[in-house]
Amino acid sequence: MRLSPLGERMILRQALVLFLAFQFLLPISISSQVPKDKVDLIISGGTVVTMDGTRAIYDDGVVVVKGDTIIAVGPRRELEAKYQASQTIDAKGKLVLPGFINGHTHVPMTLFRGLHDDVTLNDWLYKYIFPAEKKNVNEEFVRWGTRLAAAEQIRAGVTTFADMYYFEDAVAEETKAAGMRGVLGETFIDFPAPDNKTEAEMLSYTEKFLKKWQGDPLIHASIAPHSIYTCSQKTLQDASALARKYHAPILIHVAEMKKEWEDSQKQHGMSPVQYLDKIGVLGPDVVSAHCIFVDEADRKTLAQRQAGCVHNPSSNMMLASGVSPVAELRSAGVAVGLGTDGPAGSNNDLDLMEEMDLAAKLAKITKMDPLAMNAKAVVEIATIEGAKALHMEKEIGSLEPGKKADLILISLDEPNAVPMYDIYAQLAYALKASDVETVIIGARVVMRDRKLLTVNEEQAIAKAREYKKAIAASLGLP
Repeated sequence: MRLSPLGERMILRQALVLFLAFQFLLPISISSQVPKDKVDLIISGGTVVTMDGTRAIYDDGVVVVKGDTIIAVGPRRELEAKYQASQTIDAKGKLVLPGFINGHTHVPMTLFRGLHDDVTLNDWLYKYIFPAEKKNVNEEFVRWGTRLAAAEQIRAGVTTFADMYYFEDAVAEETKAAGMRGVLGETFIDFPAPDNKTEAEMLSYTEKFLKKWQGDPLIHASIAPHSIYTCSQKTLQDASALARKYHAPILIHVAEMKKEWEDSQKQHGMSPVQYLDKIGVLGPDVVSAHCIFVDEADRKTLAQRQAGCVHNPSSNMMLASGVSPVAELRSAGVAVGLGTDGPAGSNNDLDLMEEMDLAAKLAKITKMDPLAMNAKAVVEIATIEGAKALHMEKEIGSLEPGKKADLILISLDEPNAVPMYDIYAQLAYALKASDVETVIIGARVVMRDRKLLTVNEEQAIAKAREYKKAIAASLGLP
């Protein structure tokens, strides 16, 4: 039977409609069957403050984690279509940002918190702290002080810290048990220390320490010659040589008080920075704490040697040591981080969010210029710039693919958190350490909804009260 021309046209038209429908439906059908990539963790729905090179912020963002590493960061709708996780954390209504980096501290000194305040640095060290350490510090003391500090720092959103103290191997073990990331320096000093009484003992202990922790994902074993005023040239050079043998960081106090600068001028005819450079200590593996008395030539030298500096505003103010020229250091090309210093006498807490607030305001009042250091700058030195100061910017400091999954969630449901017009200003001036809800380090949740998961906080607090009685008795205090 032959169709009429009209019938043929109708059949062709129906065939064309079916063909076009098939063409449009086929991609949908196939795409709906494409499996999502399996990952370990997705943090979803928060305001993601990346601190990456472009300082990207995603209002409804996602951080995707596989193993201990971030593999994607971006808009939620885009990434949730690509990835499926075995664990998801709902971050809706929260800020998600890189964990804070405490660039300089002495964590076991939590047990000396408030021991003696309101004195100069020189008196504090030689009249109070060094004698107290001689009578009280042993490995057990260091372990309990580190546990207490780990609880305090995690609660404050700190995921990485740089430490200088004694029995640093014990600090490392406790830091790893708490799931924190640490750049941990064994102290070199020119008098009998609580752990090592001679330089030979210091060298032997520290070499074992460096070997033990090589390649650990969380612990960066380091060497910490205390300063030019407590270490001879030989001690400084021996410590640096050992660090470089094992490609370990060097942590040191630099130009932190006027007396140090004056004594260096008298003894060496140059500033502390120039002296350290002359004897071969400065280099791209050095982390210099304080950097207060550094002139233009010093800043140029620090930049040329690629040494990092760490600003400690609370400590410098409390001891009336001076004000680090942070803006000038950064302009010179020096990577500047942020630190609390030790939680005894020179600060008394480990709250890096408080340091952000103080760093901005101290710069403003010192320069009599409200633009001297803005909110964004202090968030930078607490995160990505702090990572650069520790020479770890390839590993931590921002939320971007390839970096370790160190991140924190901050609540925006507190009275002090609203309204929010500018994220950086809110972080610098309004939000508090108590607003940190969840902390993740290397993809491991160490605090969830303000509940610590890796440190026995009650036990550490009880032990600190016991130590207070013993320390006071040893020093004849009431």
